[in-house]
Amino acid sequence: MKRTKRFEKEALDYHEKGRPGKIEVVPTKPYSSQRDLSLAYSPGVAIPCQKIHENPEDAYKYTAKSNLVAVISNGTAVLGLGNIGPLAAKPVMEGKGVLFKIFADIDVFDIEIDTENVDEFVKTVKAISPTFGGINLEDIKAPECFEIEKRLKEELTIPIMHDDQHGTAIISAAALLNALELAGKKIDQIKVVINGAGAAAISCAKLYISLGVKKENILMLDSKGVISTKRPQLSEDKKEFASDTTIQTLEEAMKGADVFLGLSKGNIVSKEMIKSMAKNPIVFALANPEPEISYEDATEARDDVIMATGRSDYPNQVNNVLGFPYIFRGALDVRATKINEEMKLAAVKAIANLAKEPVPEIVNIAYHERNMQFGRDYIIPKPLDPRLLSAVAPAVAKAAVESGVAKQKIDNWEQYALELEKRMGYDNKLLKQITQKAKRNPKRVVFAEADNYKILKAAQIVKDEGIAIPILLGRRHKIEPIIEEYSLDLEGVEIIDPRSPEEHDRKNRYAEILFEKRKRRGVTLPEARDMMRSRNYFGSAMVEVGDADALISGLTRKYSDTIRPALQVIGKDDDVNKIAGMYLLFTKKGPFFLADTTINFNPSVEDLVDITLLTAKIVQRFQIEPRIAMLSYSNFGSSDGEDAVKMRKAVEYLHKNYPDLIVDGEIQANFALNRELRSEIFSFSELGNKKTNTLIFPNLSSGNIAYKLMQEMGGYEAVGPILLGMKKPVHILQLGSSVREIVNMVAVAVTDAQTRQ
Repeated sequence: MKRTKRFEKEALDYHEKGRPGKIEVVPTKPYSSQRDLSLAYSPGVAIPCQKIHENPEDAYKYTAKSNLVAVISNGTAVLGLGNIGPLAAKPVMEGKGVLFKIFADIDVFDIEIDTENVDEFVKTVKAISPTFGGINLEDIKAPECFEIEKRLKEELTIPIMHDDQHGTAIISAAALLNALELAGKKIDQIKVVINGAGAAAISCAKLYISLGVKKENILMLDSKGVISTKRPQLSEDKKEFASDTTIQTLEEAMKGADVFLGLSKGNIVSKEMIKSMAKNPIVFALANPEPEISYEDATEARDDVIMATGRSDYPNQVNNVLGFPYIFRGALDVRATKINEEMKLAAVKAIANLAKEPVPEIVNIAYHERNMQFGRDYIIPKPLDPRLLSAVAPAVAKAAVESGVAKQKIDNWEQYALELEKRMGYDNKLLKQITQKAKRNPKRVVFAEADNYKILKAAQIVKDEGIAIPILLGRRHKIEPIIEEYSLDLEGVEIIDPRSPEEHDRKNRYAEILFEKRKRRGVTLPEARDMMRSRNYFGSAMVEVGDADALISGLTRKYSDTIRPALQVIGKDDDVNKIAGMYLLFTKKGPFFLADTTINFNPSVEDLVDITLLTAKIVQRFQIEPRIAMLSYSNFGSSDGEDAVKMRKAVEYLHKNYPDLIVDGEIQANFALNRELRSEIFSFSELGNKKTNTLIFPNLSSGNIAYKLMQEMGGYEAVGPILLGMKKPVHILQLGSSVREIVNMVAVAVTDAQTRQ
């Protein structure tokens, strides 16, 4: 992404606003009573202390050590910033902690050490190592990083990995195995050119050799050219890959090469160099943000090239997040004493093999693909593939056990994989997938309240991120000062004022459409023209006639004032009797769908059936099997109150007429959400022993109260209310929604429009 002053301000605001930074420490045990505190600290804490003193391994039982990784740096080789020092590197280390948590549920303390001296660095890490179950070294310059990692691995008995070295090596090695298979080449016969001689390049070369590449078939280059035995004063790391050759330049080295691996700088490889390579050349141009050769140039030069980059906007992204979270997850779960070669190779093969398996529909949708399958444009999995955790972590853990570095064994590997999936749920991966899908084919979204800062900020974000094409409704003389005041970049975004003379013809055309729909409901043509002065009527008409693909409104107006124009102009879907409102909550246990939360005050049995079927349809649209609990204060006939009976009758109807739908009730919320408790007391329930993900409420009061309590007290991210049953995409914001919530709703609106088309 191009850096601008506006983007720089957003990045600073992101890190500063609210609680500064990106991570926090959260208690995992009760602490509300005096007894809780006496157990957590004094005098209760003395008992586990004594146990650990008697047996140090008990630290894994009684403390967070087993799930705690240190991300440690001295800031000498940060991203593309170079040696900026430990304090300036802290945001990067916090960011790495976020990735550990969201992809593998690993807790992190980031630690920045103010020394470039290898001895001091190693001594410091050793001194603090009892705190941690593993150590991720990060952004430490070569050659010191090699010595630091080597010594720490020798002197400590916890898993340690310098991700800058091994992460790229592991992911690119997985890509290499699959690329060679597609190219029909044998690994022990290929000629490899590596441009770059830093930590990642040297680690890649070593791992490739472990996989079968012959050392004499590798030509490595640095900024001075080919590293040859004739060059004086080579470092020990470069000497290991010095070649006895007369070749001096990259252009010469590329002739007849089978594989090019770039870990250097952008735009140094020409089309002519690619043309000079062997048949079915493999090109991994991994410099960021500009690859050594662009994807377009490489594929134009050779139609038989197999290409990978470090970028997400091209096929085959070599991204370290495919590896490090899951490698540490597997290592921690068997208490490995190190991350050895066997574990790295296991990760390589697990990642490579996963790319050959059928891709789940949820991943296809996230990347706007119809049927991704193993081939030249898909040689490694996508970063948002939820299968990575259950594929890579068990492979690494098993390799640790088999190579003798695991202190704890796993007896049931299938159960372990299931536990990993349960541990993570979908978290916010579903939201990421929705956003990714929106970006693949952005739609025109009309914002009916464009004279509001939050709306304009959200419009800028969805424009910048490529999520949607915003259209702003409102008075230009009100909108433009807000844009200027907050330095928003909305250049090129269409602004429409329904009251302006320029829109006279369009307003009349829209009014005629409304008049035709409502003329037998008391609306005259002059009244329809007057109604079209309202942005909600005008915006709804834009969607109705195809001038926009979706409408977003409701930030500053009552729900009823927003939905009425949409119903009158667009109307319900043809097969829908009742519209409904649904909230999507993203929790640690996965996504939950709650309905009806916004529209139907006291639904009848028939209404509840309609609401349930509408909700199930949208849940399936998110590629999730709905498992629906019809909530009440009663459990399966334990009470005969009005609300309990109507939920019971709705379930009876659904069981009879929709036998394939997983739905049951009436049931209390605790039994609906606690599968162990439900299985113990109500083993007959159709919900079985799997997680309920969809909650239907007996009335608007209970649904509205429930989602707001969950959102505020649980701190869950929410998208909604999502309007169900409309003929075209109309989505109404919660009064006072945040900018982030507006952006999320726009992503849902865009995917809704994509699905309908």
